[in-house]
Amino acid sequence: MKKVFSFLLIAVLGGFSALMMQRYFWPAPATNIQTTGQFSQDRGWNAPSLFTGLLSNVPKSLPDFTVVAEMTVNTVVHIRAEFERPSSIYDEFFGDSDMFREFFGPRQRRAPDRRVQGSGSGVILSSDGYVITNNHVVQDAVQIEVSLNDNRVYEATVVGLDPTTDLALLKIDGEDLPFAVFGDSDEVKVGEWVLAVGNPFNLTSTVTAGIVSATGRNINILGGGTAIESFIQTDAAVNRGNSGGALVNTNGELIGINAAIASTTGSFAGYSFAIPANIAKKVTMDLMEHGEVQRGFLGINIDDVTPVRVREQGLKVNRGVFVAGVNEKSAGEKAGLKQGDVITAIDGRTINTTSDLLETIGRKRPGDEVNVTWNRDGRTMEGKTVLRNIHGDTSIVQRGERDVIEALGATLEDVEARDLRRLRIENGVRVASLNRGKLADAGIREGFIITHLDRKPVNSARELVAELSGKSGGVLIGGVYPNGTRAYYGVGL
Repeated sequence: MKKVFSFLLIAVLGGFSALMMQRYFWPAPATNIQTTGQFSQDRGWNAPSLFTGLLSNVPKSLPDFTVVAEMTVNTVVHIRAEFERPSSIYDEFFGDSDMFREFFGPRQRRAPDRRVQGSGSGVILSSDGYVITNNHVVQDAVQIEVSLNDNRVYEATVVGLDPTTDLALLKIDGEDLPFAVFGDSDEVKVGEWVLAVGNPFNLTSTVTAGIVSATGRNINILGGGTAIESFIQTDAAVNRGNSGGALVNTNGELIGINAAIASTTGSFAGYSFAIPANIAKKVTMDLMEHGEVQRGFLGINIDDVTPVRVREQGLKVNRGVFVAGVNEKSAGEKAGLKQGDVITAIDGRTINTTSDLLETIGRKRPGDEVNVTWNRDGRTMEGKTVLRNIHGDTSIVQRGERDVIEALGATLEDVEARDLRRLRIENGVRVASLNRGKLADAGIREGFIITHLDRKPVNSARELVAELSGKSGGVLIGGVYPNGTRAYYGVGL
């Protein structure tokens, strides 16, 4: 036993001596390895210095939307519309082959002697009862009823419609109503918190939260042509019935009007789209003042700049809007634009896509001057021009005129005297460009000069539009092509 204890004592002394020698003669090397922290019940998680700076920028709690929600819910209304029959725009939004469906409340057919009903949302914009909503919520409606969050109900009248932005303005006879305040949608940033307020599935005053997923989205839901699609994309949960409701920021400001969802089922699947507030504000002011939206036009045909186009056209820039054509005597021609140019900025604002250009120009009115910047063969060029209206001048467009132009799907312009002499005609209106519409459906091609409407001479674009605005059913359009070929077309209105 004495020998065992002696060996144990020697072993302990030897180990102690080794530790002391290592400490004083062979110090431990420095290390760059850091742990992820330690947890203790009294102090919680103790993060290492490596993450201290990052964690200091993380909010200490989740955002609180209670104040914003309280500010907003009373400004959003429930809209019930009655129709003699489902409108054509409703059918387009609900087409089974269309991935992007609106979320207008479900319309259900009743007995043959009953009307079709639908529901949606709207936003009060003034204390005296102006209400903004989507065009597809109320277009073709024969009766519109607006219900406030406090259960007051009003009959509404339509002040004006704008299918090109899918917006409509209503009026109810109210006083001292709570109303929303427009924010600046240009300041919206991807990743910021937003709230969607509306009436999904007829559930009134529903608030959902999400973030801005993208801006300037074009989902080709409004039919192209002169339609403005530059949506704010969010992941705030919205469904049928939210259409026309409010998208607000954390300050309670209205930054968008909810308009569509991306879905294969018709229900929310992760993404929704809202019309930017800056467009909605401009449309609202025009409808209040004129009953018709005053749109300025450059008078050019445009397309996005894609890698394929860059390669095939030999473009020197990778972003912008490609000028595929310039109409004669248009604002674009006055600015100096030519086919093959790439527009890169308007009034100093960067233009990356056709959506950017349509949104920027869509905020302008006929007679407004804009500065256009473009790239031509690697050179940056600039030019100023005055925007024109759908008739090619700067006057106020009267109510109903734009509806006729949109239905025709054409840009019309007066014919110069030298062209009249060359073709040996006395009058006419040229179809400068065509989009989807009545004229293209009838077989009319670009460049056709309309000389007669139901055998009556047509002298100007304004005269043609005025004549068509009062017609329904079929009309006979006669005219001549630039090569002298005469033609007649039957067009249904």
